[in-house]
Amino acid sequence: MSLFTLSLALVFVGLAILLSSGLKLGLEKDMVIAVVRSAVQLLVIGYVLTFVFSSNSPFFTIVMVVLMIAVAAQNIVKRKYGFPKLGWRVVVTLFAIEAVSMLFLIGLNIIPPAPRYIIPFSGMIIGSSMIIASLLLNRLNAEIISRKAEINVVLSLGGTPKQAVHMILKDAVRASMIPSIDSAKTIGLVQLPGMMTGQIIAGADPVQAVRFQLIIVFSSLATAALTSIILGSLIYPALFNKHQQLSFKEY
Repeated sequence: MSLFTLSLALVFVGLAILLSSGLKLGLEKDMVIAVVRSAVQLLVIGYVLTFVFSSNSPFFTIVMVVLMIAVAAQNIVKRKYGFPKLGWRVVVTLFAIEAVSMLFLIGLNIIPPAPRYIIPFSGMIIGSSMIIASLLLNRLNAEIISRKAEINVVLSLGGTPKQAVHMILKDAVRASMIPSIDSAKTIGLVQLPGMMTGQIIAGADPVQAVRFQLIIVFSSLATAALTSIILGSLIYPALFNKHQQLSFKEY
């Protein structure tokens, strides 16, 4: 693919910008920044991954994974959700998801313990966890704001903070998992995953490509459940003060 051919794809971005401007969505600047950042980041990471894969060093592999977690956590925290001390809770969640996932994938010899396998799989797992965390926090924020009276009623009747937010947290967890479940239901019918398709185009055995893609699908479902449950469990105690009163700040 030539650079000119690639530049033609910017027509899609231009259309999105025109629609955003016409509908006064205010997303034009974010779209331009996203295009520039994605191009620069992918170009840089392409050279970095070439070096890391060729070095086959555990140290550089760990550095890459830690960097991905840090960037994902920063991307989540920068959106003001109103939850106190959100940063460390998100970092702990992402580290836990990555650790559990790699423990099973490598420990059960599903993937080899090599950078060319660990880094791509970690990127997909952490990226999926980041999206799930954002969906959970956004839904939880909206639910708490709209159902604040319900929480206070439960507390006034002697209920514990956990009892007061149980149904709200349950609804937020369920909502955050719906995209992952729907994606798994329609994969191969509505969407053709890039990893599998890319391997087939490169000449890999289709059955082997499908197996690797199924690992991602299964990991994504587990990631969705674990991310929502772990992050939700870490966040809800911070919504209340030492007197068991709701102290959530709206943003």
